[in-house]
Amino acid sequence: MDVRIRDNHSRPGRCEPPPSMSPAYTPPPVQPARRRWLQQLPYLSLALFLIAIAALVWLTREYDDEAQRTTLISDVLWMEQNLRFNLDRNEIHLQEIGAELFRGAPLAPQTEARLASLMMPDRGLARILWLAPDGRVLGAMPPLSAAPSTADASADATPTPVDEASFRLARGIGRAVYGPARPAPGGVHHFEVHVPAWSDDAQLGVVVGVYSLSDLVMRELPWWFSERYHVSVLDSDGRELAVKSKVAPLSPRLSYSIPFDPPGHGLTLQISAYRSDPRWIPVLLGASIVLLAGIIVWSVMQLRRQLTRRQQAEVALRAESVFRKAMEDSMLTGMRARDLEGRLTYVNSAFCRMTGFSADELLGKKAPMPYWDPEHLEQTFELHRQIMTAGSATEGTEVRLRRKNGETLDVLVFEAPLIDAAGHHTGWMGSVLDITEQKRAREQARQQEERLQQSSRLITMGEMASTLAHELNQPLAAIASYTSGCINRLQGEDALDRRELLDIHQRIARQAQRAGEIIRRVHDFVRRSEPKRAPLDLNAVIRDAIGLIEADARKRRMQLRSELAADLPQVVADAVMIEQIAVNLVRNAMDSMRDTPAETRIVDVRTALEGRHVTVTVADRGAGIPADTAARLFEPFFTTKQEGMGMGLNICRSIAELHHGRLAFESRPGGGTIFTLSLPVDADLA
Repeated sequence: MDVRIRDNHSRPGRCEPPPSMSPAYTPPPVQPARRRWLQQLPYLSLALFLIAIAALVWLTREYDDEAQRTTLISDVLWMEQNLRFNLDRNEIHLQEIGAELFRGAPLAPQTEARLASLMMPDRGLARILWLAPDGRVLGAMPPLSAAPSTADASADATPTPVDEASFRLARGIGRAVYGPARPAPGGVHHFEVHVPAWSDDAQLGVVVGVYSLSDLVMRELPWWFSERYHVSVLDSDGRELAVKSKVAPLSPRLSYSIPFDPPGHGLTLQISAYRSDPRWIPVLLGASIVLLAGIIVWSVMQLRRQLTRRQQAEVALRAESVFRKAMEDSMLTGMRARDLEGRLTYVNSAFCRMTGFSADELLGKKAPMPYWDPEHLEQTFELHRQIMTAGSATEGTEVRLRRKNGETLDVLVFEAPLIDAAGHHTGWMGSVLDITEQKRAREQARQQEERLQQSSRLITMGEMASTLAHELNQPLAAIASYTSGCINRLQGEDALDRRELLDIHQRIARQAQRAGEIIRRVHDFVRRSEPKRAPLDLNAVIRDAIGLIEADARKRRMQLRSELAADLPQVVADAVMIEQIAVNLVRNAMDSMRDTPAETRIVDVRTALEGRHVTVTVADRGAGIPADTAARLFEPFFTTKQEGMGMGLNICRSIAELHHGRLAFESRPGGGTIFTLSLPVDADLA
């Protein structure tokens, strides 16, 4: 079965919920082991790289040491071959000159020349002796001294200063034999080579060449060899017999030993290299490699740290994005974004639900938008231009829109500049609140409040019904009395006095006018009508209110005193509502003075101008308002009267606030309470 999953995040502004918030969405399985291995792979690679660098440096060092050791061995072998060659050459020359030495003295000039040649410093020979077969010294070059420490080498019978064992062995085998190293006067060691001399048919004797180890080592080695190496001759016990060196530290690792054969007898050549000057090229190469490796390690660590921070930031950003998307999808507030040209770049799901259009239908659209109300197109265009220029007002902008199905809705729009990460203004972000139900609820509340005000006025009139009936009864009774009198006079036979009848009818008209005025006031007060805010004379409204309630005041034996300011400016208000406030305040003042002595039952009503407000004060001499009651005085359904509804003062304050005014109270000095209604004079509030 082919299942295709649509990616809801492939395009910004989609109204569908993200996969992470969908119940049917299942995140891919996480492979912790593989992820950990992948996370450790860079560190393993770095470790392998460091190991390779260390191995390279070590191999380079080892290769350099091996090359130096190879050079050392090569030089030592060359030196050993050179010494052997010289010894072999001297051996041949001694054998060749032997027959001439045994011919007897004096020696021929040619033989002396050859002896002098063999005694040259580069030959290494310190002395040449020729001995008879019985061991007698027949001659020596240079001649033997007669010092007590040295045997005489003249032709007399002086013992020979040579190794007898080597002499006998050479004479016995008929070949050259090298003797052991022996110390000589002065601490210098010598060794001898015994070369048998032969004639055509018999052995003539033995030619002995005496070598000085120090001269051999010092003179046979070239200068460059002694500059590089420390050369010493060691015996079988490891004692140093001869040495050629300079004052320089030796290398602890570069040393080589070979047997010194000939002459043998346990002699060893020990060659040690001097500690050479630093080889800067390998050192610099190794240091460069180490430095580069350190830089690479530091760079990898920094890069890894940065990648870790970036991954953490990406994870946090992804989580924040999912959280923000879920939050936006759960919001009831519509969100939309527009660029500087007014083109929609983003809408959330709440805005789509609000307008009925999908994101695909809205994104990229420019004014006029499909959700604009065609009946208010020009006003919406003008509002659009204002918002794109300076944004919306702080308190928002109210606009009427039309849904896709044709329904209208009222919204409150808040616009803010859309700033990118570089600080550039790229467009506008708007929040759209659907206030249709709020406006409907406010309208219903307003209508309900009007009904409540109407009911309050009816209740007030109901409470004043008996007093009004009594007030109406007086003019009506007077009218009936005057009418009866007129009828009686008309039925009588006496002559009629026209002036008397005129006076009676005038009195009837005044009483009828009085009754009509009472009925008008009651009718105006209790009638239900739409609020009409218009400029009005506040003093006239207060007079009507006093006239409406003065009958009730007389019934209660209370006095109403009014002090109305002259030249009071007009205020923009609804006359019936302001009259209702005045009536309620005066009635409350009279109710508070039920237990007050009759002579102090006075309600003072005053009007005044205070700055840009007109005030109406109603003061009584009642018991005052307790502190616990004062805190809840304007709450709905809170009353201190057994028969009260608790809505009078609440309605009065609502009416005052509707007219941008204020209703307050304070304690009156000497006892009682003062209620103050203040209304603004500005006509712009209409």
